[in-house]
Amino acid sequence: MEGRVRLAQSLKLKRRSSSDLWPKSHSWHWLRLVRRWGVLLVGLKVPRGVGSSAAAMLLLASASYGAVKGGHVPQIIENAQDLCDAAANRLGFRISEVALDGEHEVVRDEILMLAGITDRSSLLFLDAARTRARLLANPWIADATILKLYPDRLRIEIKERKPFALWQKDGRLALIAADGTVLEAAVPPRFDGLPRVVGKGAGQSAQDFLALLARYPMIAQMTEASVLVAERRWNLHLKGGLEILLPEGEAEQALRILIDLDRSDKLLSRDIVAVDLRLPDRVTVRQSDSAAAAREQALKDAEKAKKSKVGKGGEA
Repeated sequence: MEGRVRLAQSLKLKRRSSSDLWPKSHSWHWLRLVRRWGVLLVGLKVPRGVGSSAAAMLLLASASYGAVKGGHVPQIIENAQDLCDAAANRLGFRISEVALDGEHEVVRDEILMLAGITDRSSLLFLDAARTRARLLANPWIADATILKLYPDRLRIEIKERKPFALWQKDGRLALIAADGTVLEAAVPPRFDGLPRVVGKGAGQSAQDFLALLARYPMIAQMTEASVLVAERRWNLHLKGGLEILLPEGEAEQALRILIDLDRSDKLLSRDIVAVDLRLPDRVTVRQSDSAAAAREQALKDAEKAKKSKVGKGGEA
């Protein structure tokens, strides 16, 4: 009997300890919340068609994911564009006339291909900004204007870059514009007479330097190539093989000195290979091997003649 009483008392103690760990007020609060949400969910009225809409959205999301992963997005966009153009063309918005202005180096067919205009294109769904961006991707085209003249006419005005110089880098020659844009990786023969600039950064720096060189026509006509050294200063390679080393900061002053020396001493006509104008207070000239040998031989001959003259004077 006593054992049963003790067992009952121990069970009561266990119940009390468990209830102490979870306060009654807290448990009742959570029970109220669960009951309230349960009532709301039970009483919630789901609109008709939500299930089918959710299923459709899931299918659309799956299809979109598959299109992106499979790389089919451009083709899908193109197909959608074709459908829109076809519908607009039936309404009379087919592009029947394209007027071009400003084209010289870029031919008409290339412009239309760049713009993405075909016999199926409609004026209604032509994106002028996108068409302009596609045209500007061509290095020859510096600017473009797209005018949509409803219902069926399109006008494209372009401004082309002009060939300015030939740029040689890493042994390769390219045709560039004044701003350094590479127009052609291979130079067409009709542009062979343009000035040649050589070296890293020469394409971007050529405009200012060649404008300076043009102020001295005699030197410009004799120059075969202008070489940018360490992206800081220029050397001139003349057609006869003579090299002119110009300073970094005072290139124009150096060109004036070179002109004056040629007028007074016929410097550029002499048998020399280099004229160093990098120092402001002196001009250094390097002779060719043949000229140096001839000069050395002339000095030897003059020394022999002097000794011979002295010897004859002693005998007398």
